[in-house]
Amino acid sequence: MRSKNVTAGPAEYFKSVNDELQGTVQEVTYKVGNYIDLSRQFVTDRSIDPGEAGRETIAGDAILKKCNVYLPAGYDPTDSTVRYNVLYLLHGVGGDQDEWFSSNGKSDGRFIICNLLDNLIVSGEMDPLIVVFPNGRSAYDWTDSSFNTEGTNMLGFYYFDYELRYDLIPFIESNYNTFADITDTSREGILYSRTRRAIAGLSMGGMQALNLILGGYRHDSTRITGTESPWNNGLDKTVLAPGMIDLFAYVGAFSNAPTSSDGTTLGVSLTSCEYNLHLLYTTCGDADGVAIGSYIKSIDGLMHQSENHLHHFFQILIKDGFHDFHVWNNGAYNFSRLIFGNCDDLGRPHVRSKTI
Repeated sequence: MRSKNVTAGPAEYFKSVNDELQGTVQEVTYKVGNYIDLSRQFVTDRSIDPGEAGRETIAGDAILKKCNVYLPAGYDPTDSTVRYNVLYLLHGVGGDQDEWFSSNGKSDGRFIICNLLDNLIVSGEMDPLIVVFPNGRSAYDWTDSSFNTEGTNMLGFYYFDYELRYDLIPFIESNYNTFADITDTSREGILYSRTRRAIAGLSMGGMQALNLILGGYRHDSTRITGTESPWNNGLDKTVLAPGMIDLFAYVGAFSNAPTSSDGTTLGVSLTSCEYNLHLLYTTCGDADGVAIGSYIKSIDGLMHQSENHLHHFFQILIKDGFHDFHVWNNGAYNFSRLIFGNCDDLGRPHVRSKTI
């Protein structure tokens, strides 16, 4: 087993393992009752205050969405005595539930992300786990991957937290053999389950991991807000998301997008939660013209403002790294090795800044 020091992902980990050690990927369909509709209203089957949502909430029919699920070698759906941790990996603004597969490419005829997960398990650097690849647009037009700041498909990125909490996580934990059980709402159950879930994302997904999980701002088109965009991209902030630290103890943001909230905002949101974040792993390429500014802004002051609510905070720059899968695969490699208690042996809470 390799040490837990953060390092570049070894080249051999992107190659395929023997057939019997390979995990499998399923595409599954699930119902979503919380999403943005054609009129930019928030459809929900829950009692969500319009003030929290930042827009009118209405009742409506559920829609169907798809996600991909990686299952480790040996997963047996009939054997409920064997349980698994779950990692959620989010995509970028122009991607979808397939981006970590198709856009990342293949090696030895197999998707690189699957090779990486297989190798981490075979090496013993992480226990066998389930990995969910959602479509991060909680909108009726979730299949639209175009970049349109006025589109409801774009707005859906900023409301994915409700789908995650009320639709996707319940679906995963009721259909797969997971340690976590979102139906156990006792304090003991919440404390246990949150240490069995992790979430990370690239670019727009990295923004979601910060803004929606830690508690940053939602955004909408400036045509709707009537304000100016500080990024000149047609988007401006609206209301703070409540955060989801009660569901996740480990969060990763890889090259987080420009609409990521600043570190002070994120840190203050963390202090308002009764649960502590065990690990925050952030990374970006030092030559990334898209995200280096938002990466620096989102980490600045975060640890200070979060007081004792953040245990381990990694800030990893990739030398000569751009906005691409070289950076994101390294993020997935190191984040996967640190989650689910593997960072607990690193000593007292700390910030670790490093260039690799």
